[in-house]
Amino acid sequence: MTYKTPFVATPTEERFRLLVEGIQDYAIFLLDRSGHIASWNAGARRIKGYEAGEIIGKHFSTFYPQKAMDEGLPAFELKEAARVGRFENEGWRVRKDGRTSPPSPRSPAT
Repeated sequence: MTYKTPFVATPTEERFRLLVEGIQDYAIFLLDRSGHIASWNAGARRIKGYEAGEIIGKHFSTFYPQKAMDEGLPAFELKEAARVGRFENEGWRVRKDGRTSPPSPRSPAT
């Protein structure tokens, strides 16, 4: 028989979790190695339109328009993230209601 020990967050980890979960201006979510959504913050809910229970466990390609899917962009991004340790890309994404959202403008670092 296999027993799993429940994860107990340290005070620092708990503060970080609360910080990320409370951010509403940015969609912040974690993917597992296969590209499935493992965490979801308030900003992701506001921007993407999904409640955590609806989207956690779904593949991140859910957010990509068909053209990007046809070009293999989600698979490429996942491979690059595995190779380099992270991947960032701004492009058109699909919300829960089917509307697409343009890339977010970035401010130059000062």
